[in-house]
Amino acid sequence: MQNVTADDVAAAAGVSRWTVNRAFKKDASISPRTRTKVLEAAERLNYVPDLHAAALASTRSNLVALLIDDFANPHKLVMLERLTRALRSRGWDTLLVNTLDPDDAAPALMNASQRRVDATILIGLQFDDEVLEAAHKARRFKKLIIFARSSENPETISICVDDVAATREIARYVLNRGYRQPLYLAGPRTTSAHLLRKETFAGIWMEERGFQPESHAVDAYDPQLSAEVVYAALAQRAAADRPDILVCENDALALGAIDTIRHRLGLDVPGDIAVIGFDDVPQASSHNYRLTTYRQPLTEMAEYLVDVLESAETTNLDRAFLGRLVVRESA
Repeated sequence: MQNVTADDVAAAAGVSRWTVNRAFKKDASISPRTRTKVLEAAERLNYVPDLHAAALASTRSNLVALLIDDFANPHKLVMLERLTRALRSRGWDTLLVNTLDPDDAAPALMNASQRRVDATILIGLQFDDEVLEAAHKARRFKKLIIFARSSENPETISICVDDVAATREIARYVLNRGYRQPLYLAGPRTTSAHLLRKETFAGIWMEERGFQPESHAVDAYDPQLSAEVVYAALAQRAAADRPDILVCENDALALGAIDTIRHRLGLDVPGDIAVIGFDDVPQASSHNYRLTTYRQPLTEMAEYLVDVLESAETTNLDRAFLGRLVVRESA
C-alpha cells in the first residue's frame, strides 16, 4: 500500500493541505469542527504526519537532547521519569544520550547539535567549562540547560534546588537534634556545574561549633563506592572516635553508608551513627533504610524546564527551587 500523504487527507476532508498541517499542530489557528473533520479523515486513511518534515518547515523541532551520566545514582532515574513525563505531556520528544565515559561529553554535545534539537539538557558531572564554552562558541544550541545542579557559566541556564537554603535546613536539624561530631560525605567535584552543600554545611558548623567537620569524598554517586569509603574511614576507630552522624551529599551515598554501618561494622543506625541524605529517592522510604533526607521538588523543576523551552526569552532564566526536609528514623 502506498504511503498516505497530507494531500490525500486534504482531499478526503475537503480542505487544503495547509489546513491538514494546522490540524496536527497543538497551538495552530483552526476551528474545532475543521480539526475534527481532518483528524477523522486521517484516521480512516491511516495517515501519520511526518514529524521530521514538519520540523524542517518550522523554526522549532520540539525535540530536546538529554545527556546523562552517573547511572549508579538512583536519583537520576527519578529525574528521567519526571522530565520525560513533563516533556511528553506538552508535546516534546527526547533524544537520550548516555555520556557515562568522560571522553563522551564533548562529542555527545556536538552530535546532539547536528540533530536539530531545540535545546540540550545536561544531567551529570562530565561537562567542564571548556566543553560548555566550545559548544556555545559553535553557536549550535538555542538553549543549553543544566538540570539539578547550579552553574556559573553565563551561557547556560541552571534549574536546580537551592543548595544553600536546603543545607541550612539540614544543618539546623542536625544541631537541634544534638549531634556533635558530624562527618560529611561528599561526592565528586566538578568545575562547570557544582553543588554548594559541603561548603555550606562546613561554614555553618564552623560558625556554630567552632571547628570544621570531618569530610571524605566519593569519586561517584555510587552506593557501592560510598560503602567502601565509609568502611575505610571508620573500620579501625574506637567508639569514642566515631562520628555520631554522617551528613551525605545525596541519597546514593547515604544508602551505601547505611549498608556499611549495619552489615560490615555491625553498628546500629541511628543508635551508634545516624545518617542523613539528600534527594528522597524511592529507596529512602523503604523499611531497609527509613532515611531522613531532603526532597527536591522535581516535578515543579521539570515543569519549569518546559516553560523555559517554550519561552522566547534566552536570558535571566536561571531558577533555584525550595524543597523540604523529610524526617524518618535514620537521624
